[in-house]
Amino acid sequence: MRGKAAIVTGSTSGIGLGIARALAADGVDIMLNGFGDASEIKRLRDDLAGEFKVKVAFSGADIGKPPEVRAMVEQATRELGRIDILVNNAGIQHTSPIEEFPDERWDAVIAINLSSNFHAIKAVLPQMKARDWGRIVNIASVHGLVASTNKAAYVAAKHGVIGLTKVVSLETATTGITCNAICPGWVLTPLVQKQIDDWARRDSIPNEKAKQLLLAEKQPSQEFATPEQMGTLAVFLCSDAAAQIRGASITVDGGWTAQ
Repeated sequence: MRGKAAIVTGSTSGIGLGIARALAADGVDIMLNGFGDASEIKRLRDDLAGEFKVKVAFSGADIGKPPEVRAMVEQATRELGRIDILVNNAGIQHTSPIEEFPDERWDAVIAINLSSNFHAIKAVLPQMKARDWGRIVNIASVHGLVASTNKAAYVAAKHGVIGLTKVVSLETATTGITCNAICPGWVLTPLVQKQIDDWARRDSIPNEKAKQLLLAEKQPSQEFATPEQMGTLAVFLCSDAAAQIRGASITVDGGWTAQ
């Protein structure tokens, strides 16, 4: 895919970075997005560009804010020349019983985990349609298919991502543009590590024990998926082999939703 260009949101760590690396390894120019120390982000850009001989840009856009999403798309188009691939990955989490769920956390989770996908897709589709080629990969979750307690906003947002994925796939069905969702189970990312830390602190148990309990509760394989596996799947969905995979929600969940 050398010569193509991608935006990957939330790509300074975790799943997003795994996907950005996999795309770059296939020759795709990358716009990274996310938060972090400026020197660390510069090092990350330099490493990716040096290792894979691709252009690597960066946007610090807060994707919970629609004007910043649009500005990110404009910047990527300007600096990389085009956008062929959009990976909507960025996400946040908050856990609380619904009657105690803070209104502002609900709004933030919906804005970042769901609404940002809509605004980014809306902004990139015109140029994808003009070239009659594009790949949109939304990182949903097993929580887009099933629910867990205390995660009202996250579950609602991820169910919404899957619905949005289906609509976009239908609206682009006769074009060279595809839209699909990846639904990870437990992947050991900073977001999941925070949940492990919270569990360990709440129950006064070691972190390793909290990890085991987390996996035992939901994921029959008893193993975490990896950001690298997500990257390999995303690259496949961007390939010609996946041209007729449209509106799919592909689980990588160690058997979670098979139960």
